[in-house]
Amino acid sequence: MDLDIIQEDPKWEDVDLVTLAHAAVTATLQRVLLDPDLAELSLLACNDARIAILNEEFRGKPTPTNVLSWPAQTVTPPDLPKLDFDGTCALGDLALAFETCAREATDQKKPLQDHVTHLIVHGVLHLLGYDHESDIDATLMEGIEVEILGKLGVDDPYS
Repeated sequence: MDLDIIQEDPKWEDVDLVTLAHAAVTATLQRVLLDPDLAELSLLACNDARIAILNEEFRGKPTPTNVLSWPAQTVTPPDLPKLDFDGTCALGDLALAFETCAREATDQKKPLQDHVTHLIVHGVLHLLGYDHESDIDATLMEGIEVEILGKLGVDDPYS
């Protein structure tokens, strides 16, 4: 897997983002039957100020959010992204905001590492075309998240 992690905010250093991200991305790709060795994606670990700028630029919402995703391809599950000419699979980009993630973890009484793992799984599923725009889509996506997180030893984030 080619996972490019850019830790823009030093607060992320205590989270062991490299280990969490590799585990979360690998488990998610295995669940949808995409070989993790073929995947390419990037993860920006930033702060609330930076993600608010990105959120406004790309979604028209000038506020911080926990995770943003930019798929490299438009995919409708259960289809998978197409492989590039070299056999790799560009998935896209994710961004996580430290303060929002930390605040949500505290509010939900969850370990920060578990919450970040959940958000990475959630973001990768968005890169793979999953969404939660309708109740049916949300139920499907949440079920897949719970299954993946369970295999990673993370409690159901929706219970």
